[in-house]
Amino acid sequence: MTDFKMKTDADGVAIITWDVQGKSMNVMTLEAWPVLDGLIDDALADDAVKGIVITSGKDSFAGGMDLNVIAKMKESAGDNPAKGLFDGLMESHAILRKIERAGMDAKTNKGGKPIAAALPGTALGIGLEIPLACHRIFAADNPKAKIGLPEIMVGIFPGMGGTTRLSRKLGAMGASPLLLEGKLNDPKKAKAAGVVDEVVPADELLSAAKAWVLSEPKIVKPWDEKGYKMPGGAPYHPAGFMTFVGASAMVNGKTQGAFPAAKALLSAVYEGALVPFDTALKIEARWFTNVLMNPSSSAMIRSLFINKEALEKGANRPAIADQKVQKVGVIGAGMMGAGIALVSALAGIQVVLIDNTQEAADKGKAYTTAHLDKGIARKKTTPEKKETVLGLINATTDYAALAGCDLIVEAVFEDVGVKAEVTQKVQAVVGPDCIFATNTSTLPITELAKASNDPEKFIGIHFFSPVDKMLLVEIIKCKETGDVAVAKALDFVRQIRKTPIVVNDERFFYANRCIIPYINEGIRMVKEGVEPALIENAAKLLGMPLGPLQLVDETSVDLGVKIAKATKAAMGDDYPDGEVDDVLFWMFDQNRLGRKSNSGFYDYDAKGKRTGLWEGLATQYPVADDQPDLTTVQHRLMFAQVLEAVRALEENVLEDIREGDVGAILGWGFAPWSGGPFSWLDIIGAPYAAERCDQLTEEFGARFTTPALLREMADKSQAFYKRFGQDTKAA
Repeated sequence: MTDFKMKTDADGVAIITWDVQGKSMNVMTLEAWPVLDGLIDDALADDAVKGIVITSGKDSFAGGMDLNVIAKMKESAGDNPAKGLFDGLMESHAILRKIERAGMDAKTNKGGKPIAAALPGTALGIGLEIPLACHRIFAADNPKAKIGLPEIMVGIFPGMGGTTRLSRKLGAMGASPLLLEGKLNDPKKAKAAGVVDEVVPADELLSAAKAWVLSEPKIVKPWDEKGYKMPGGAPYHPAGFMTFVGASAMVNGKTQGAFPAAKALLSAVYEGALVPFDTALKIEARWFTNVLMNPSSSAMIRSLFINKEALEKGANRPAIADQKVQKVGVIGAGMMGAGIALVSALAGIQVVLIDNTQEAADKGKAYTTAHLDKGIARKKTTPEKKETVLGLINATTDYAALAGCDLIVEAVFEDVGVKAEVTQKVQAVVGPDCIFATNTSTLPITELAKASNDPEKFIGIHFFSPVDKMLLVEIIKCKETGDVAVAKALDFVRQIRKTPIVVNDERFFYANRCIIPYINEGIRMVKEGVEPALIENAAKLLGMPLGPLQLVDETSVDLGVKIAKATKAAMGDDYPDGEVDDVLFWMFDQNRLGRKSNSGFYDYDAKGKRTGLWEGLATQYPVADDQPDLTTVQHRLMFAQVLEAVRALEENVLEDIREGDVGAILGWGFAPWSGGPFSWLDIIGAPYAAERCDQLTEEFGARFTTPALLREMADKSQAFYKRFGQDTKAA
């Protein structure tokens, strides 16, 4: 079975249909390219064919290039991978250029056969790059369809001509939201943006495309005509010059130079705009090769697509029957409980939202009302949808309403006694098969499970705030948690369209275990006299979304104090963070609690907007005359997190390094360009990592001691994904 088939109608239009067997959406493979190429050759050579329509046999057009193929392109490119990649890209460019030129005379632009693309639905990546090479793009009026080039979101950029064609079609300014932000549009918005040419009713899609093909249209692209000028101006044009200056500032402002693909994309557009079209395609291919040769691209694709998708599909789910949630009870209607109720109802799950007072319960439900009202104002939902979703939420104080729930998510105050009381009240009402999940970020699940009459059905679910926006959910198994509870939690997380990781119970679980040392290292440096701006900007130059000091402000200083006191009480003389507490407790005493008090490590205006780092910090912790170099600051911040990830793997808190990488990026924004902590260690190499740890330990203390696992891997020159990756396990 081939992915592309061709049939010529009696009216002389060749219909090339893309229909990958066994997949719900078309994806391009290396094997499919020559098939498409051969069909184009056949149609152009056949005198009976007047024109061509390329369409899909599915409800969508295509989801893009198979990212599993892209992830392995470098290693399959031969002994000289850069040359192999470039040559392969140019072969694909030649096929699309053949579609674009369609048999026209090279000198006169005469002749040729019109080729239209007919998109029944979603068209992403190569699924839009092929249509961009066609002479006219027709899209079905399908409001659920998404059209765009999202490659930048997984560490690459459109490298099959999409970057060059779109920037020449729309101009650099018009193309930037689609190229640099990966913005996706429905068909009507895509037409308004100039991406597609016509939007027609779905049942008229093919007939409209065929009618255009038979109308003897002009098919030469603007950039193949003499006198072509780039919309908005080329780089040497005054207006174009300002556009590219602004684009460069925007890219560097958003990425801090940490994401290779964004810089490469901008370079391809800028340099390509200075030369003829065919030369521009070569420049695009060279920059795309540059990105593929950078280990960041394969790491990002692996973590943000392949691994993420595998976890969402239940890669580590116990092999038991479906545990889809029908009715969920949410105990506690504060910000966390209200968010859980919202995402559950949006997924069509019946929700019982309980709090101590009806006023508090109603306030929790009002969170969903406000969310939906905002969606209606932005035309992202409808009043009818709002009514349906709100109808699924029963806000009450009556625990009897929990009868029939198959899952409980408790989200009350972080106190063992309070949670134990709630657990017992719930279990007096629900049936014996109901799974009880506690939402906590710090309390040991094994300890909380002692209040349960069936610890096998007790599990931890750690949501990140705000629930409706954060993609990660951390599922924590206590020592007695059974497979049914794990499967129920995983199926629930999948229902609410989040990404789950499953970890074993240990202090701070996985995410907080890694992020707290990052925060603490930043605070330590403040006490040492490191310039706070250096600390914050060093973190952002690593690709971290927030510097450690800003992160403290966002989560609140008093929360940090509470965690520090609880940790010290549990660890006693082994507690390692006294120097951090000196700073944190002093801030607390100054009533500088962070954003919540409009004062913390940063100053804020009356509206809560940050105005800069607090200068008063230097009165207590003066800035030293001798400042460390940038790399040292960055390595302290990176290794503080990464070494905890390795220790979590050593101690079996993590059972799968894929969860460690995906969880780090989605949970606290760990340098996405790196692919996560384990991918980053593979990029720099275990031998160098161990050597650097030894240096940091000698200079800054035992917290940087090389874990035994990393030391062993360094001695053997091993990589984490070679040793612990799924390919190795399968073998």
